[in-house]
Amino acid sequence: MAKLNVEVFADGADIEEMKAAYKNKQVDGFTTNPSLMAKAGVTDYKAFAEEAVREIPDASISFEVFADDLETMAKEAEILKQYGDNVFVKIPVVNTKGESTISLIKKLSAENVRLNVTAVYTLDQVKEITEAVTEGVPTYVSVFAGRIADTGVDPIPLMKEAAEVTHSKAGVKLLWASCREVINVIQADEVGADIITCPADVVKKVNNNLGRDINELSVDTVQGFAKDIQSSGLSIL
Repeated sequence: MAKLNVEVFADGADIEEMKAAYKNKQVDGFTTNPSLMAKAGVTDYKAFAEEAVREIPDASISFEVFADDLETMAKEAEILKQYGDNVFVKIPVVNTKGESTISLIKKLSAENVRLNVTAVYTLDQVKEITEAVTEGVPTYVSVFAGRIADTGVDPIPLMKEAAEVTHSKAGVKLLWASCREVINVIQADEVGADIITCPADVVKKVNNNLGRDINELSVDTVQGFAKDIQSSGLSIL
């Protein structure tokens, strides 16, 4: 990762994985979301957040609001921001009804709340967010490049333009979200994204595989096959 300009954040809510990644300096920051928290079996949001910032006191951590209306989102943001100076409050760019949250984003940013605006898919949304936030207040604009690619659309042109837009205002950073594989880290770096969020398996590959000579991989692969053959107990003859 030392050769890259893009910062690699771990995307997950397994507190033990988060603590290990922080201790071993495998990543630069952390993001969570409601789906990942449910998958990790989190049962007490406040206890989870408190432990996370206690164990990870000086790396960026994003916690997402749960509410679907702006008034309650604002109340939750007030609670989440108090967990630490390294906390970014995740606000979706729209709610479940497709209603914009830009007015809340503008309000919170004006109050110096660090924001991670999530579920972003279009350049118009990127422009709206960048215009709405207060210059100099740290803000992440999380564009779901991986999910865009899942639709058969190349996200690279959008991400290049998004980088230009976000970098036009001090404090705003472009985050490449929904990373699928290590090549996405290289792509994010090349388009000028500031951050990429990666699941635990990709984080491991970034640390172990990035920059490896592909000429070595044939032997490694066959050695893996041999190990599995031995442990399986299967035979042909």
